[in-house]
Amino acid sequence: MRTVEEHQAVVAALLAPLGEEEVPLAAAHNRVLARDVTAQVSLPGFDNSAMDGYAARSAELAALPVRLPVADDVPAGRTDVHPLAPGTVQRIMTGAPLPAGADVVVPVELTDGATDVVEIRDAPAPGTHLRHAGEDITAGTVALTAGTPLGAAQLGLAASVGATTLQVHRRPRVLVLSTGSELVDPGEPLLPGQIYESNSALLVAAVEDAGGTARRLHFVPDDVDQFLATVRAELATADLLITSGGVSAGAYEVVKDAFRELGTVEFVKVAMQPGGPQGAGTVDGVPVVTLPGNPVSSFVSFEVFVRPALRRALGHAAPGRLRAPATLTAPLRSPAGRRQFLRGRYDAGTVSQVGGPGSHLVAHLARANCLVVVPEDVTELPAGAPVDVVLIEGALQ
Repeated sequence: MRTVEEHQAVVAALLAPLGEEEVPLAAAHNRVLARDVTAQVSLPGFDNSAMDGYAARSAELAALPVRLPVADDVPAGRTDVHPLAPGTVQRIMTGAPLPAGADVVVPVELTDGATDVVEIRDAPAPGTHLRHAGEDITAGTVALTAGTPLGAAQLGLAASVGATTLQVHRRPRVLVLSTGSELVDPGEPLLPGQIYESNSALLVAAVEDAGGTARRLHFVPDDVDQFLATVRAELATADLLITSGGVSAGAYEVVKDAFRELGTVEFVKVAMQPGGPQGAGTVDGVPVVTLPGNPVSSFVSFEVFVRPALRRALGHAAPGRLRAPATLTAPLRSPAGRRQFLRGRYDAGTVSQVGGPGSHLVAHLARANCLVVVPEDVTELPAGAPVDVVLIEGALQ
């Protein structure tokens, strides 16, 4: 029986780092940066005002109140700002270039707001309300490093330093295939013994959440020839094939039967619950990961093995989910010798179990926002015990 870490290493080794591509800034959201971005300009690019008010010389504000003529208006975007003449102020807007000679901006709230001769009733210390050129970042320095996930803030920075395109890692192309003669498309009538197929919807969304692109292949019945024909017709366009179902120890396990004939996919038991039966290898040179068929087992297996491997191949410096320490609100039990991944609800440092350990309880999975990790050598934990939780989708909302 493999440990969790051993199988994680096997799956990770299947997926090589992906190539790079250049994309427009507008298409780079949620991608991973492949090369450093160097600032073409400094931020700020010039000394400017942090407030609406009056640019002034602090030495001329020693005796207050004082009345000074307003020599000019400086709106944001003005490019022909004149130096500040002694004994005057210039009305200035937030973000506007600071006139040479000024060393303070007096907020309009400390004045009478006049546009010809302004009365300044109070004044801040010299250097207040000024933004200095390059105080955020200087031209020629690295603004974003390779491996950075590109969210809203990162794209805003890239645009601010003049980038129009970004070099990113290519998204992995993933095929998702569920198996089982009992499966029926949602919306179709169910006969006795049939269930709606849900794993492909779950896994396609999980792949996309991890940063890949996914394509669902129509599920196939428990027929080895049909299964292999379906797989081989699509593999040439894929970086990874994920299957669900057909990997247990019973009869009619189509994935295991089909891939065992090829001899390139290894099927093992992993010391975890849910998700014990696993498989990994290649088919026609394409990486393949086979997951159990129960929805919760399939989800947990993806989270533990596939998601970190995909994100590592995408170039993420930290491919794992965020983890947090938590305190149990109620006691729990766990089988000896297996690492348990229980559905939980994390809130402000405490966690409560959601539903039982059954791998078919998908409604409880949908209400969870974390996985509670119970080590292999722990069989019981009391209320108040510390545990490690893995924050999954929705955990920070």
